Amino acid sequence: MTAAQDLSVFVRRPAAGVEAMDLVVDGVSCGACIVTIERGLGRQEGVRGARVNLASKRVTVEWDEGALEPPTILEKLEALGYPAHPFAAEAADNAESEAEKRLLRCLGVAAFGAMNVMLLSVSLWAGADADPNPATRDLFHWLSALVALPCAAYAGMPFFESAAKSLRARALNMDAPISLAVILALAMSVAQTLAHERQAYFDSAITLLMFLLAGRYLDQRMRRRTRDFAVNLTAIRADRALKLDGDGEARETPVSAIRPGDLVLVRVGERVAVDGMVEDGRSEIDQSLVTGETAPIEVAPGASVYAGTLNLSGALRVRVRKAAGGALIDEVNGLLAKAVEQRSSYVALADRAARLYVPVVHLAALATFVAWLALGASWQQAIVVAITVLIITCPCALGLAVPAVQVVAAGALFRHGLILNSGEALERLAKADTVVFDKTGTLTQPKPVLANAADIAPDDLALAGSLALASKHPLAKAIAEAAGARAPMPAEEFPGQGVVATYRGEALKLGSVAWCETEADAEPVAAAWPDASLIALRRGTRPVVFAVRQALRLDAREAVVDVARGHEVEILSGDREPAVALVARELGVPSYAAGLGPADKIARLRTLAAEGRRVLMVGDGLNDAPALAAAHVSISPVSAAHVAQAHADALFLGEKLRPVVDALRLSAKARRLMLENLWLSAAYNLFAVPLAMAGYVTPLIAAIAMSGSSVVVTLNALRARRAKGEAW
Repeated sequence: MTAAQDLSVFVRRPAAGVEAMDLVVDGVSCGACIVTIERGLGRQEGVRGARVNLASKRVTVEWDEGALEPPTILEKLEALGYPAHPFAAEAADNAESEAEKRLLRCLGVAAFGAMNVMLLSVSLWAGADADPNPATRDLFHWLSALVALPCAAYAGMPFFESAAKSLRARALNMDAPISLAVILALAMSVAQTLAHERQAYFDSAITLLMFLLAGRYLDQRMRRRTRDFAVNLTAIRADRALKLDGDGEARETPVSAIRPGDLVLVRVGERVAVDGMVEDGRSEIDQSLVTGETAPIEVAPGASVYAGTLNLSGALRVRVRKAAGGALIDEVNGLLAKAVEQRSSYVALADRAARLYVPVVHLAALATFVAWLALGASWQQAIVVAITVLIITCPCALGLAVPAVQVVAAGALFRHGLILNSGEALERLAKADTVVFDKTGTLTQPKPVLANAADIAPDDLALAGSLALASKHPLAKAIAEAAGARAPMPAEEFPGQGVVATYRGEALKLGSVAWCETEADAEPVAAAWPDASLIALRRGTRPVVFAVRQALRLDAREAVVDVARGHEVEILSGDREPAVALVARELGVPSYAAGLGPADKIARLRTLAAEGRRVLMVGDGLNDAPALAAAHVSISPVSAAHVAQAHADALFLGEKLRPVVDALRLSAKARRLMLENLWLSAAYNLFAVPLAMAGYVTPLIAAIAMSGSSVVVTLNALRARRAKGEAW
């Protein structure tokens, strides 16, 4: 098997004529790394674009189908100095763990060296009324070198290797000035010792390296914690399934080898590995991933199950519909990755600043060195100040400022039942001041229910339910479900009208009011349920009228009241005036319009935009696509079957409307945190760099400040995980 064949299983096709692959990239540590990778891959013939996320250390590459082979991408990244491998949850976690262990080993060696060199320095200088004699001083300096140089050579490898790769790729990253600073400090110390000078800086150099490694380790831990608070759906899906052969024998098979039409066995306690339909068995499934509800649901033959859900109580045989790459969990994971990786205006701003980092920091350090020499300082003092400037100017905080918030907020929103479908959705949601709801399928539940079941005699309901099972009309299902019907009655269907049957010598008709000739009997039912569709049952000459309606979502009233606290609310619907008026009255929304077509909805949205409003449109992602596109930002309620078809900026699964409220609150908080992080990063550099150039900061303090800025920004981003109690 060739490398290309091995990598082909990681290639996905997000659109016609486009191929893409998600990769984990080693050595990505700053904004300069992002620029190098994206520009380098962008120059590759056939590549449409590359997006790097600093917080997750992942790059998504898209290219024209057939234009190149996946190994070419990895070879290009290797040439740029950033080895990469396809993203796999377990492998990525192992790589992160190994990187942390290596940093910890290097930190331990640096700490050992720092303590011993510091002990030599203390022994040399502590309590001395006068300088020690030159021979003793030189001996202690050489002993310090004997400890510091090998310790620095090992402990500095993470920085030195990264800097060397960037030099080979002719694209310097932040590890280049850090390596230069450490090497300069050590080289100056050796030169001072050879010249029998009074001062050497072995203790400062190795302690500086220790602080840099401590900061890098903390930064790594914080980024990993950030990703833990995000969401990695790939980690919760099973990568193998028990495939049933023709003889009924179960064989453990990789999900990548499972095909639609295969039969798989899902045992109790296992996660479902595929999307499919239950063919045999009954169980309870934890399907909170799909519905947002934590209560288990019962499944039986004919029920749909989805990859990533948990089988709780009974073995199931499942006929595969979709497996690796095409399952619902893959579609959702793709949307989340797309939202996190896309560039928002804040990310673009931070990236532009990060591009200037390498040339600016080296020029600043050189200018500082020259200026101090011109002012009469010794070359040793000028180098120390230049080293401080090299260390303290770090774009890590700026590079993390926005992506870290995006990663945490996207995960938090997913746990609240909402899936981002756009990188700019968070910003646009935060700026929305008006929320427009569609009625049908948005404020109301998508599945119709029998509204007047309490008014129907049990035997009438049972007969109607059996008849309804024989009908293909979607409203008939509501009657069948209300009756708990299991077996259809033999009947003849007249399309668009209804069904007829004979039961124990009695003629039965179930269908439209006009077809069943029950207009007069339907009038009081229509008056009681103005938003309902009416279906009639005629038993001989006796009529029974059923009111079928889409009930409000369980939390619609509470959700709309919460939204109205910080936003103007309107309802725009294509339904009849009485039906829309009833819903508006129940929800306490005074502004509504009924009988609107797609063009009418767009016209109203444009009117609101002309008034300076920023409108969030909440509507059916399939039927309200034009209105969703016309709004400032959009959210759609979708079923599991339609996730890939929806084109709103954000989607929510399940029966509740609460995700809309949480989206508005979390986006407002995320935007505030993004701005805070950008200001923190800018303030750090505006304050710290002049102090370093003026000589008021030592290299050790610079190392602490540089690492601390990244940790502070990441900790601030973690606040995006919660929305409760937040004001608009």
